[in-house]
Amino acid sequence: MQKNVKPSARGEIEITSVNNAYLAAGKLKVEKLGRGMAWLDTGSYDGLLEASNFIATIQKRQGMYVSCIEEIAYLKRWITKEQLLKLAEGYKTEYGQYLQYIAENY
Repeated sequence: MQKNVKPSARGEIEITSVNNAYLAAGKLKVEKLGRGMAWLDTGSYDGLLEASNFIATIQKRQGMYVSCIEEIAYLKRWITKEQLLKLAEGYKTEYGQYLQYIAENY
């Protein structure tokens, strides 16, 4: 669908234009984002910096990662504890330690 969308004046494919193309084709599926969800526009340097600072603040204050795909997969039971621990081994960082913590405590 996005292949049919022309770039904006900024030379970018805008997500709104892609959404409108799906809507026009009758193929748009919408899910209302619940509490605790945020859309962060990173289409500019300022937007990217703002989003980065927001994510860093949340992670630091809450002590958990935002959109950690391995954690999500584990908590949704899409992967096992053993698989999560194997993934954690691949990271020799705080991120790997975080994944180990999730595996052992949830």
